[in-house]
Amino acid sequence: MTNMDMSQYLEAFLDESTENLQNLNDLLLSLEKSRSDDGCVNEIFRIAHTLKGMSSTMGFEVMAHLTHAMEDMLDLVRKGQFALRDEDISLLFKCLDALTAMVEAIRGGGDDHTPEGESLPKALHARIAAAEASGKAAEGKAKEEEKRAVMSDQEREWVLEAKEQGMDVFEIRIALDPSCMLKAARAYMVVSRAGELGEIIKTVPPVEELEKEAFDETFILCMATHELPDKVQQALSNISEVRTVEMTRLEGHQALETASDSQNILESVRSEDGESASEERDSGAETARAQATEAVKRTGRTVRVDIGRLDKLMNLVGELVIGRARIERLAMEAKLKAFEEPLSQLGRISGEIQELVTKLRMVPVSFVFDRFPRLVRDLSKSMGKEVRLTIEGKETELDRTVIDEIGDPMVHLIRNCLDHGIERPEDRKSMGKPREGEVYIAAYQEGNGVIIEVRDDGKGIDPAKVRAKALEKGIINRDEAQSMTDEELIRLVLLPGFSTAEEVTDLSGRGVGMDAVKSKVESLGGQFQIESKVGEGTRVLIRLPLTLAIVLALLIRVGNETYAISLENVEETLLVNKDDIKYVHGTPVTNVRGEILSLKDLASILGTEVNREVIEEHPVVVVRSGRTRIGFIVDELVGQQEIVIKPLGKLLAKVRGMAGATILGDGNVALILDVASLHGR
Repeated sequence: MTNMDMSQYLEAFLDESTENLQNLNDLLLSLEKSRSDDGCVNEIFRIAHTLKGMSSTMGFEVMAHLTHAMEDMLDLVRKGQFALRDEDISLLFKCLDALTAMVEAIRGGGDDHTPEGESLPKALHARIAAAEASGKAAEGKAKEEEKRAVMSDQEREWVLEAKEQGMDVFEIRIALDPSCMLKAARAYMVVSRAGELGEIIKTVPPVEELEKEAFDETFILCMATHELPDKVQQALSNISEVRTVEMTRLEGHQALETASDSQNILESVRSEDGESASEERDSGAETARAQATEAVKRTGRTVRVDIGRLDKLMNLVGELVIGRARIERLAMEAKLKAFEEPLSQLGRISGEIQELVTKLRMVPVSFVFDRFPRLVRDLSKSMGKEVRLTIEGKETELDRTVIDEIGDPMVHLIRNCLDHGIERPEDRKSMGKPREGEVYIAAYQEGNGVIIEVRDDGKGIDPAKVRAKALEKGIINRDEAQSMTDEELIRLVLLPGFSTAEEVTDLSGRGVGMDAVKSKVESLGGQFQIESKVGEGTRVLIRLPLTLAIVLALLIRVGNETYAISLENVEETLLVNKDDIKYVHGTPVTNVRGEILSLKDLASILGTEVNREVIEEHPVVVVRSGRTRIGFIVDELVGQQEIVIKPLGKLLAKVRGMAGATILGDGNVALILDVASLHGR
């Protein structure tokens, strides 16, 4: 097949490689904790084998060579001929990083040629040679010879029953060609063909392990048949890439030995026409043939869709929402009652389409969270710290756009936890803490948003140090320093460039860049909150909207202009009498159910001239930013409406206080206010 012919499969190759590499990352982390986990080793071997076959087929020989070397080492581990050490695990992690870099280079239009592609296979084979020289391989081989499996009592009874029915029972040893790239597919074809000629009593390894390629080149079938041995042997020998077929007639008392030590490896098997047989099947004699038949019937129920197409679909749905709003407004102004029913139906249908498209764009936060175990592992090792990572709520879903944007801020928060939160093991022990620090990450849905929590049990942020640093930098004066609460002092670390770190490291200190994290969260329409106690740790809460495209908003009027505020940020609306507004240190406040609420005139913030001298009651929109509530005085509360968020463009993207724009039902454009940034003005 030419390169031109293979180009159409490149995108599928990249997607599947990325998925396999993420699984490989998780498995290596598990293997590092439990070296005796045979299932984990088998699964890693399976992924290496799959990547080898895929990359070789696509013509990426460097990638194929590296995965083949990984396969060589892992095969010896599976057979008990090689014991993994710390340096071997680290070497496999380096292989993972190299493969990831190759995939990204290919995705960017390059190839798989890297220096690591040459050096890492040599390093792997050097480790294998060293183990063999020390005699470990010989010991493992001796142990392997001792591993034999025999036929169960039930299976022997089935053999006797078959004999009573006039059937012959054979043990058939199948050896595939060593160069076979799709062993599982060939094994499936053998099992399926044998099932057509008789009744399969047993396979070694079992059918589900054959699917997972949990064998070298040889496997065994035990089958009962009325057919002549020559016919069975000829039928199985004619299958492509079957090297030998050895048949032995069995009696009821005879045992069936294993061709290899059975292992769990493959998640899915792709046959030559691309169909998948991936689900586990029940073991048992008479179900084997049915299982093989079922496999060929199963076809994929999902399709891969480019995110760009979903973006375009969401934009079209947005235009539909805008068009619907305009028609509703025109019908209302014209008082056309005949339009009420069809408009109601249109509203229901467009609402369902909008909900469906929104769900199509939703992906689990595991898309981001899955990279964190490796991050914590690498950072903790480099810093000489012991850290236990706990992740909960990985199935919680967010819009793909939000997921893409939140990854880097999350990485920054985790680096802060490890670098300046978690103490060194000896320091923790001296303080009466466990040597192992804990980093906890969770995601859960709350209302129409998602909460992401990042927490550590480290040293926390010391308000006294923050006060001293803020005084030193001139951020606050001495009077302010004395009057500020601990919570207010801790929030100072969110100011640009603020840090209490005593020394500079290659990682971010607690506070360094935290303003960027907060800004990113708020630019997504989210809220950022930080809590900390000295000696107990730090907790960061991030509240994010489920989607950024179409949101429910409160429309307000300031002067002659209409603005929109996302209802995610609105706590309540009030009508405040002019006489109930008091002034504290020049700041207008009012009493709301026994609590003091600070007020700000949105007109003065936006630079709009208004005259409210004769107005007795002022509409107020109460919003929350973190733990702070504030009321914005406006001229009119217009009402709620679904709005489609449109970006302002490059020239206006950095204008503070504006989160975007929307088109209203009357065709006019309304700016969407970013209340988080307006709060600080």
